[in-house]
Amino acid sequence: MDIQTIKDRISTVQGKRERLLSLLEQPNLGTLRVDVNQALEELDDLLDEFKRTLPETGNN
Repeated sequence: MDIQTIKDRISTVQGKRERLLSLLEQPNLGTLRVDVNQALEELDDLLDEFKRTLPETGNN
């Protein structure tokens, strides 16, 4: 897999993170809020790991 493909996939993941953030704004989320928070934490960990692994490409 080339670096551009990886960057494109990371960009897609970052877009999904934004969707999760918008879900947190929903007042009727109920107990699903815990799962959304967990997903955000895991995405943030993955993005941080990507930036540490390939620091020269971590910032699109």
